[in-house]
Parts: sequence; C-alpha cells; structure tokens
Amino acid sequence: MSISAPAVPNMPRTNRQAAVLAVCCAATAMASMDTAAVTVALPAIGRGLHGSMSGAQWVVVAYPLTLACLLTLSSSLADLIGRRAVFQIGLTIFAMSSLASSIAPSMGWLIASRVAQAVGGSMLTPVAMAIISAVFTDPGQRVRAIGAWSGSIVLGLAAGPLVGGFLVDAVGWPAVFWINAPIAAVALPLTRLIVPESRSKRPPALDPLDQLLVSGVLGLLVFAITEGPHRGWASPVTIGCLAGSVTCLAALLRYAPRHPHPLIDPRLFRSAPFTGAFVIAILTSAAMGGFLFLNTFYLQEIRQDSPLATGLALTPMALAMLLFGPMSRRLIARRGARRTLTAGAVLATTAAATLTATFNANPLPLTVYAIFGAGLGLLHTPLTATATAGLPPPQAAEAASLVAMSRQIGQTLGIALIGSMIAAQPDALTSSTTFHPPAHLSWLTITTLCAATLLITRISTAPKRINTVPD
Repeated sequence: MSISAPAVPNMPRTNRQAAVLAVCCAATAMASMDTAAVTVALPAIGRGLHGSMSGAQWVVVAYPLTLACLLTLSSSLADLIGRRAVFQIGLTIFAMSSLASSIAPSMGWLIASRVAQAVGGSMLTPVAMAIISAVFTDPGQRVRAIGAWSGSIVLGLAAGPLVGGFLVDAVGWPAVFWINAPIAAVALPLTRLIVPESRSKRPPALDPLDQLLVSGVLGLLVFAITEGPHRGWASPVTIGCLAGSVTCLAALLRYAPRHPHPLIDPRLFRSAPFTGAFVIAILTSAAMGGFLFLNTFYLQEIRQDSPLATGLALTPMALAMLLFGPMSRRLIARRGARRTLTAGAVLATTAAATLTATFNANPLPLTVYAIFGAGLGLLHTPLTATATAGLPPPQAAEAASLVAMSRQIGQTLGIALIGSMIAAQPDALTSSTTFHPPAHLSWLTITTLCAATLLITRISTAPKRINTVPD
C-alpha cells in the first residue's frame, strides 16, 4: 500500500489521524442518514410532486439499490486509482446530486437524482473505512477508529427520522437534501488538506460483466416487486423481470467461480459464519427498511401526524439502536457473538410480533418501538466480526465489504416488499380500516424476517461451524 499526502504544517500525527477520522465519520454519517431522513419526507414529497405509491417507493429504493450494486466496484476503483481521489469524487457527486434532488420538478427527476446520489455514496462508506485502515497503522488504534466510524453509521441511521421530520416541518421536503451540501462543502477541502492518498499494491481487476450480472439480479428483482402491484403480477413486464433476474443469477453462479477475481467470491460462502452474517444482514436491514417505510405512511397518512411528530415517534427506536450498538461490543467481549446476535434477534422478533397485534394502539406502543431498535442495535455491530471470523486478511476485507453490500440489498428489498403490500390495496391510505389489512400483513412479514434472523443465527454460529474456513 502506498501512502502520500500534502504537507500539513505543525499538525502532529495523532492530530492528523483524529482529523482524518472526523472527516470520514462525518461523510459516512451524512450518507447513512440520507435514506432514513428521506423516508420520513415521502408523504410531503408525494404531495409536492403529485407522486404515486410506486413513485414514493422508487424515491427511497433507488438509493440503496444503486449503492448495493456499486459498493464493491467503488471500493475496487479506490484501490486502483487512489482512495482520497475517489472519496473526493464521491463527496462532490453526493453534494451536487443532493442539490439537484432539492429542486426536482417531478418524481422522475428526483429518482434520477437519487441514483446519482447513490453513485456518490458508494464512494464514501467503503472508501472511508479503507482510508481509516491506511491511516491508523497501530492495530489497537485501528480497531478503536473503525469502532468510532461504525458508530457514525448507526448515528446517521438514528438521527435520520428526527432530522428529516424537523426539516420537512420547518422548511419543506427540499431541506432534507440541502443539509448534505454544507457537510460536503466542509469535508471536501479538509479531505484534500489532511487525508493521505493511498492505494492497494495489488488492486483487483475491474470486471464489467460481473458488475452487470449483479446489477441485473438486483435491479430486475426489485423492479418486479415494486411494479408488480401496479402493472399486475402476471403482466409480461413483471414476469419478464423476474425471469431476467433468475437468468442473471444463474449466469453469475456459472461465471464467478471461473473468474480469478470475481466481484463476489463464491468461495466465501463455504464459511458458515460468513454466509450466516450475509443472510442476517439482508434480513435485519429488510426489517428495518420495512419498519421505517410502513410507520412513515401509517403515522402521517392514517394518524395525520406531522413529519416532526413522526420523527419524534420513531426516536425511541433510533435511540435504542444508538445505545445498544456500542453496548454490543462489550457483550461480544464477555458473551461472544453467538449470544449477542441471539439476544438481538429475540428482542426484534418479540417486538415485531407484539406490533403485529398492537401497531394501531392509542397511544403508540413506543416502548415496543424501543425494544425493536434495541434488537437491531445488538444485531448490527457483531455481523462484520462474525462474517470475518477465521478468514485470512484478504478474504476478511472482502467479506466485510460484502456484508455492507448485503445491508443495502436488505434495505432495498424491505422497502420494496412493504411498499408493494400497501400498493396492492389502492385505497389503503384513505382510512384506518382500509389500511389495517396490508399493515397487518406487513407486520407479519417483518416478524417473519426477524424470526428467520434468529433461526439463521443459531444455525450459522453453532460452535462446530465457526472453524469452517474456505480454501
């Protein structure tokens, strides 16, 4: 790995390291806050741009879907041409596309801007971790720095609903995009000034076909799920997209094992802990994405709460995530990842099952929201450690990247699934009576996702499977 940086007069190494960490954490928190903040703004966006439920889904889904497709590619690009350079490009694209989103005159414009935002976002989160790993050479300091950086992801997710609700109420929905510009405007020159350039000594080869197949699997599947209720599940477009997704998956499974440096290394899936963590990340992120999407429309369209009141109602869940995320590190040290993940899955499943029966209670079951958030907080942090358990360093880095990718896949699928259930009943948002059937089905789906997380946790973290390492 080669590292070079512009000279920063009179700045000790420890101060520069702290400054680099601060820049990376700020950019990562900005990117992770985006989807949660925009989700709370969806009803206002729909009214302002005269959008449909399908349009609302695409406004949110376009970001994590694009991010999932490009995370690994952007990380490889940074290893090839330089991490600081790619990070700066990402900040610029993210800021400019955020401003473009804020002036969108139509849903189509906004969705396209959200795709561009995700292109920039894909150059922030994985590249930030690589920069931190390059700057913090001492193993102990590196662990603490990555822990702080991981906390910034949870902080962004937790702050998103409240920040989004406040901005929509105080200014209007464009403000949820304006907030990104000043953060990027400060981070961009600081990146140039203090972040050292670094790149991999053995950068992976970029493979366009592999990237195209992964994008085809995800994009066609999500399009079918999102548009199925509107176009008809038996329509040629829906069936064609599902068939195309399966075809791309089959081609990927045939192509990847034959490629020396595939985008997704199939050998990693021989490791039970990695496979379990990959699936758990998809399931838990789907549950969280579905939770935020469902509650946003329930609180604002059915209960007629304001965006700020919606953000406040979701705050107990967010604060519990923020509290139990760091707590999970101590639990892992004392009890191990298996028990920590199991506790998180039990809490999330219990809360989701309770909300299936009580989601329309008055007052809102905010304590149950908090229990759900606590479960997700316990599940979030141990996944990367579980995925990389027993793997050699090169494969461990790739495994961590794929877990980040799987989180975006899960969020995309969760929003698409819950949105399609609401959209399947055209008058669902007109009254609490018509909203109840799709909402009940949605909560059952979220409960099933959490229960599946518990099952996969117990299977994949069994002691006899921990030592399974791919060749």
